[in-house]
Parts: sequence; C-alpha cells; structure tokens
Amino acid sequence: MSHVVTVTGVSKSFGSLAVLKGVDLDVARGEVLVIMGPSGSGKTTLVRCINLLEEPDAGHIHICGQSISCGPNARRNRARAKAVRQLRNRAAMVFQHFNLFPHMTALGNVIEGPLSVRGMPKADAVALGERLLERVGLADKRDVYPARLSGGQKQRVAIARALAMEPEVILFDEPTSALDPELHAEVLRTMRSLAEDGMTMVVVTHEVAFAREVADRVIFMDDGRILEQGPPAQFFSRPAHERTRSFLRLVQPERPAV
Repeated sequence: MSHVVTVTGVSKSFGSLAVLKGVDLDVARGEVLVIMGPSGSGKTTLVRCINLLEEPDAGHIHICGQSISCGPNARRNRARAKAVRQLRNRAAMVFQHFNLFPHMTALGNVIEGPLSVRGMPKADAVALGERLLERVGLADKRDVYPARLSGGQKQRVAIARALAMEPEVILFDEPTSALDPELHAEVLRTMRSLAEDGMTMVVVTHEVAFAREVADRVIFMDDGRILEQGPPAQFFSRPAHERTRSFLRLVQPERPAV
C-alpha cells in the first residue's frame, strides 16, 4: 500500500506540557482519515506538525517522497528550509478560521499561491482559480471580498485555495467548528466531493456523521497519544477503550454498543 504520509516518533512539548508523545501514523494514498479526541488531546498539534507549521521536538515526517527529520540534532540549513517548503506544497492546510487575505477577492485568495509560490503565469492561475471556485460552488463570488462572504463561503474559498497548490494531501483542522450549524452542510458537502474524487485527507473534526459516511479510518487521540483506531463501523459501534466510549457519548446522540 502506498503511504502519502508517514509520521514516526513525533513528540512536541510547549514548555513543560507534553502535547504529543511519540506518535506514529501512516496515511494511505486516497484515504480519508478522521482524527477525533477531547480538547487538549494533541490532534490539532499533530496536523500542524505534519506540515511543519509546528516544529516537532523529535521524530520524522515523510510526505510524498519528501522526508524531514526533527529535533535538536536536525540540521537547520537552506536545504532543509527548501525541503520544508516542498513538503508544505504537497500537504495543504485548511484552517479552522479560514485565514483568508481580507484585501483580496475570493479569486485573488485562490490564485495567490500559484502566482507567488508556484510561479504560474497569471492567465493560467486565473483560469485555475475560476475552475476551483466553480468546483466549490462559488463561481458567482469570484470578485467578492471575504468581508462580504458567509463563514461557509469563506471556508469553501479556503478549500479552493488549498486545491490551487495541487497538493497530494489536504489537512483540515476542525473546518466547521467556527461555523454556525446551518453552514456546516455546504462545507461538508465540498469535503465529501473531494473524498469521492480520491483526495487524500486528514481531518480533525467532531462531525460524527461525516466520519461515519466518509472516513476510511477514525483515530481517537487522548493525552498526546493515539489510543484507538479503526474503520468507522467498528470505531463508533464497538470502541475498545472506555475513554473512547465516554468521549463518544458526548459527541453522538446514541450511546455506542459496548
């Protein structure tokens, strides 16, 4: 099986607080992996470490042929900085709070990466941006600034922006948690479409329905470690650990079978 992402022995502390404690993780090409867990379990830090937005204290990150060693003994030089940039291009990130440029239109936000990072000619970038805005259902918002968009529309622009880098994996950090409930559906619909197209996705979320319907595998994190993982049918109906069962009782209406 071809793995797009391999995380080996990744640890991360903030001061005296150990947030990740030697996490190992593989993500197969085309897999939709959902990461769940309580606040403070390390799930957001894990996805940020995968594309080096957070520098791990130890471990190894491998994405699509690009490998990065982390820790105090890792050589910090131009070659490593270039490798980190290449890794981020292959692992795009969609954030909880959109992170759109307020002074750019929807199209401007989408094409900024292709123009400034990939060096794409503007006409090609504009054509790509228009195709991606159409893909996420926002062709009519091409020239609208973020202040005039709803939260759900902003997040779909953010997804189009991630796709514009033509990544091999997209990392989602709680993409619906900042949205009003009625706006969840439009973002999740876009994410389902990406999954159907075979995009490799790592999704931090508490959206149980999405995980049940779309995920190939669900991981439960607690206290900086992966405590349990499995296909959705098994994870939600027959969790092995009491810690997982107590968490699921909080996030899904029905109590899982034990």
